[in-house]
Amino acid sequence: MRIRPMRPDDVDAAERLTALAYGVERTDAARRRWSGRTLHLLTTDPGGCWVADGDGTVVGVAVALRRDLLWVLSAYAVHPDHQRRGIGAALLDAAVGYGAGCLRGLLTARPDPQALRRYRRAGFTLHPTMRLSGVVDRSALPAVDGVRGGTAADLDLVDSVDRRVRGATHRPDHAFVLASSRLLVCDLLTGSGYAFVADWGVERLAATNRAVAQRLLWAALAATTPGSPVDVRNLTSDQEWAVDVGFAAGLRLDHDAYLALRHLRPPTPYVPSTAFG
Repeated sequence: MRIRPMRPDDVDAAERLTALAYGVERTDAARRRWSGRTLHLLTTDPGGCWVADGDGTVVGVAVALRRDLLWVLSAYAVHPDHQRRGIGAALLDAAVGYGAGCLRGLLTARPDPQALRRYRRAGFTLHPTMRLSGVVDRSALPAVDGVRGGTAADLDLVDSVDRRVRGATHRPDHAFVLASSRLLVCDLLTGSGYAFVADWGVERLAATNRAVAQRLLWAALAATTPGSPVDVRNLTSDQEWAVDVGFAAGLRLDHDAYLALRHLRPPTPYVPSTAFG
């Protein structure tokens, strides 16, 4: 067994491994998204992409990225038949090592006891998160002004909001995210913000105040496909502005997982991306 840098020809095996380890059955579209995102990160952050190789078979994976001085863990899994052998700890050490020099760390964590223990030992504070899900009650959608469709010309605004809310941008990931989601922006005298909306729900949302965040969330829910289920994930207890909108829109609130942070308070108003933080 060896821990080595990930190669492009490892990506399909890593996708299958994560689906098995997470206990999910991805659609073809979801598999393509996962693989495409990992290939993107292999290009932007090759030093953060690692696999555990057992005789030519991928049995573990860890994918991390650095944005400014923020380190983010994007994916982390070990094959169920190879757990409790130190593989997960070695993979996480490699991924965390890529963040040397970063002031802050962020990751979204599944409720896996072994992984959570490792994150805590690595110095992360674990914040339980909630998830809004269901079909939007279209009759409850209010008229929202001040929110418009965004373009590449608005990415400087996106970067400015990100720096203020979470202390780092998503600059290298904009083109990749825009290829599969719609950008909404709000830029008022009283505040600004943005949201990326995908087919399944809100990919990411950030704003300089709660009133702008609520405008954006209402607009994002309105932009989803009528009758299709939506998700708004990774909500800490600080994101009551989002919970209030979700309840008003007829969505259900459940416990989700954890947001793990190091040297960083829960960003707010903010809906983190599971993959990019």
